[in-house]
Amino acid sequence: MGVALTRAAQWTAAGAGTGTLEITPLNETLLNEIIKFTETFSSKHPQEATFVFKEPLEWQTKLEPSAFDSAYDVSEKTVQSQERDKDGQPLLLLTGSTIKVRSFGQLSRLLYVAAEKRLKETQACLEANRDPIVKILGPGYGTIEGEDLSMLRLLDKVKKDDASDTETKMKISLLLQQLDMRLLNSSLKQISQEVRLTPAAVKNEIELLKRFSGPKEDAVLESLEYTSDYEYTNGCRAPPWRQVHGEICYLIVKPRDTDPMYVTCSTAGVFLNGGRGKERDEIKYERQSDIYKDLVTFLRERSAAFVENMTKQKITFFEEPKYEKYYQHMEVVEADEYGQAQKFYDYPDKNVFEKPRSPSAKSKSTDSKKLEPSLKWKGKPGSREGKAAKKEVKEEKESKPVPTETRKRPSGASPVSTKGKLSLKPEEVSESSSESEEEDEQPDRHQEINTDLPSEYWQIQKLVKYIKAGNQTATVIALCSMRDFNLFQETCQLAIRDVGGLEVLINLLDTEEVKCKIGSLKILKEISQNPQIRRTIADLGGLQIMVKILDSVDQDLKCLAAETIANVARFKRARRTVRQHGGIKRLVGLLDCPSMGSANLQGKEIEVARCGALALWSCSRSARNKEAIRKAGGIPLLAQLLKSPHSNMLIPVVGTLQECASEPSYRLAIKNEKMIENLVKNLNSEKQELQMHCASAIFKCAEDQETRELVRQHGGLKPLATLLANTGNKELLAAVTGAIWKCSISKENVTKFREYKAIEALVGLLTDQPEEVLVNVVGALGECCQEQANRSIIRRCGGIPPLVALLTGTNQALLVNVTKAVGSCATEPENMMIIDRLDGVRLLWSLLKNPHPDVQASAAWAICPCIENAKDAGEMVRSFVGGLELIVNLLKSENKEVLASVCAAITNIAKDEENLAVITDHGVVPLLSKLANTNNDKLRRHLADAISRCCMWGSNRIAFGATKAVAPLVRYLKSSDPDVHRATAQALYQLSEDVNNCITMHENGVVKLLLSMAGSTDETLQEAAAGCIANIRRLALATEKAKYG
Repeated sequence: MGVALTRAAQWTAAGAGTGTLEITPLNETLLNEIIKFTETFSSKHPQEATFVFKEPLEWQTKLEPSAFDSAYDVSEKTVQSQERDKDGQPLLLLTGSTIKVRSFGQLSRLLYVAAEKRLKETQACLEANRDPIVKILGPGYGTIEGEDLSMLRLLDKVKKDDASDTETKMKISLLLQQLDMRLLNSSLKQISQEVRLTPAAVKNEIELLKRFSGPKEDAVLESLEYTSDYEYTNGCRAPPWRQVHGEICYLIVKPRDTDPMYVTCSTAGVFLNGGRGKERDEIKYERQSDIYKDLVTFLRERSAAFVENMTKQKITFFEEPKYEKYYQHMEVVEADEYGQAQKFYDYPDKNVFEKPRSPSAKSKSTDSKKLEPSLKWKGKPGSREGKAAKKEVKEEKESKPVPTETRKRPSGASPVSTKGKLSLKPEEVSESSSESEEEDEQPDRHQEINTDLPSEYWQIQKLVKYIKAGNQTATVIALCSMRDFNLFQETCQLAIRDVGGLEVLINLLDTEEVKCKIGSLKILKEISQNPQIRRTIADLGGLQIMVKILDSVDQDLKCLAAETIANVARFKRARRTVRQHGGIKRLVGLLDCPSMGSANLQGKEIEVARCGALALWSCSRSARNKEAIRKAGGIPLLAQLLKSPHSNMLIPVVGTLQECASEPSYRLAIKNEKMIENLVKNLNSEKQELQMHCASAIFKCAEDQETRELVRQHGGLKPLATLLANTGNKELLAAVTGAIWKCSISKENVTKFREYKAIEALVGLLTDQPEEVLVNVVGALGECCQEQANRSIIRRCGGIPPLVALLTGTNQALLVNVTKAVGSCATEPENMMIIDRLDGVRLLWSLLKNPHPDVQASAAWAICPCIENAKDAGEMVRSFVGGLELIVNLLKSENKEVLASVCAAITNIAKDEENLAVITDHGVVPLLSKLANTNNDKLRRHLADAISRCCMWGSNRIAFGATKAVAPLVRYLKSSDPDVHRATAQALYQLSEDVNNCITMHENGVVKLLLSMAGSTDETLQEAAAGCIANIRRLALATEKAKYG
């Protein structure tokens, strides 16, 4: 940490005072990394968290004693932790504004107490403790400028130190060094993208914009003025105490189409500040927007008139092709980049976060509304696609097998000419595959010609020369001799390539001699396992020739050609080549075995079909190829081959099916062609690879209810439950748990899984498993928890503690599933006691800060049963510092699921009168009112419930009327959802206690709608509707009496 703070963090000195951390994006990133490390330290390293620092970390804090909870002894001006060292000294001591902390456990707890102030506290701590490692471990571990000999010094200290805590200190030192490396890497990544502004650059940009500002209609701005006329010698206009934060000047910008904006220009970029109320008031310096790289970029985002008038100015400054927001990198991705296979399987569930696929084609053209691929953009150095395009150009341009370039070329690499690539079709540029295997170029490793090379290298090169110069007989003999070598060895593979053997072998494929073709293909099949060889074969046009060989009458030739295609087509350009030259249709033709059901089927026919399926398996990793296989009639043929008793045939067939099952059309076809029965049957195979692919196919198809029923009817649930015992094979386990997860969506299947003891097995997989498995295991438990019996089983098997522990993770897919599972478990009071004891509700509440809406929504849904079933729910909720304000602020989200879940949580929170008062003070009423004009029935229901509950405090009923929430609620009664009717009627009943609300309801025709509901069989709806009508009627009678006496 000391190295990162010294070398990476951006410090500035205020006069002769101590250096402070600038408020920059880089520093914020570093601080957030340190916060994340410290927050999770206690849970990840509990033993090291108790280690007492050599000296306390001491700094001036902004925290008040009242912020600390019951784990501390709190007085009016001091706070002491109840946790103490062996001498009885507290590990945290707050005296006045000075705080001293002496362990990681207390640091972690302090960050939780600080809540939204934790960034400021971390900054203050680091500014006061420039090399915190010295105070944590002692002076001998301090950061030393110059060459990094930290590991050597650490080993030397361990040898000399005989203390009992040496091992703990060593581990902490290693952990802090790892953090240092992460911080340095993070800073390097950000600095490489950052362009820092200078006072001169800002001044030039402002002066240029002023030239095009004024009262004229075509002016880009109405006015642009500095807030201060005084300019310091360094070119800044910001006061010195703000210059230390990197700020240069402040502007008042008046666009033609928006209100005036107060803007800060700093070394980190341009952003909106808080402005000032009156002309002489001090500016509110806090940042109110994202940071943009310059003033023009900022104005482009904020003013449409600026963009429109800017294009009319005939000056190069305004003709730059694009301006990007500082923090964002917008991409347009081809649709077929999605729906492809991942490492083990896809996540077909739209509510589960998918891992990002490796994109191979993106378009960022800002001039074309059709988002067509731009070759000019492709050639730009510095972008991944630009590098890929340059590499492809070079591959097409060169005619001899030279080392292929790595795709990950440094951003500063020289641009490559695009000559010879201008005829690219859009599909050639935009095709993508999500398959991670072989997508990135492998570095070409040319072996130096020296005497250390093995004798095989030279012998193979001699054989290649014989093939080049010899007649037909000599060629066949040389090919046979070459096969005697171990061609899977890299030395032998590169020997063939280095002497030009690949061109010779490919040329032999274009002859009429069958024996030469067979010999050549056998060698190419084996050496094409090497990624470099694969790409060279594609460069030399080998795939086109192999595709033609698929039409041969010779069965051996077809088999060998298909197997070699299967090896070569492991990268997207090769897959595209196979499709464009008619290879998919020919490969599908190889699957046609009319006598598959016959016992007289010849071995050659089986082998041809197997090799065809193998090649299609490789090709199916591209979305366009999946569609081509379907159009060529591949689905019925795959269904026919799925009935084969030959396991070596079934593996590529099922592999192709599970790869294609990411497409909806294939999932429907698998069901309609009655393939589920055979997939279930093969779950009992002795080959784990076949079992894995069958389970993966079921995983992808079981989103459909009918498919889930078919799996159960054909007896597929029991083998799936049995396969959970194969904990050693992680790929198989990931596929099986995924299939169980999706099958568990049906309640009938959950009952069967309980009979087969699958719940207990799933609980046993909650620890020591990779995230790919955990996502599915927790997803399955979340579905199984819908039944009360299963919730009890999970508790008895000790499943709740590991589930709660998973709430501290970072994987979004896992967090969505684990919050659902914990929330389902919390519906049982016994389970809720365990969750509360493990601090599970606090962890759920902290996930409301997660930036991903799906995690926020899932956490909010899980909080609802926790509040309902907690013993003292009101006090528990109030104990979360800033928790109520956090959940109220989530009502500003734009995600409907987040809004519905937060409304449901507020409904439960508002059951406690004191909490209702607090959220009222935080502005819950106007925020709920703003949501009233929605057509989403799920949101309507929970919003109406929340309004109904919030009406029970103070003048909230009147406030809802004032914020125009009543009229939209009346329209909810026209919904077709009876749950919406019930919730709305209850809300209207509560609102009708106010006279003005009754008038608004009557004007919007509520009486007629409620009259029909007063006769409902739902008693709650009946009473609420009748009560609301009664209140309106009483008001009418009172009005008549007052009017006529």
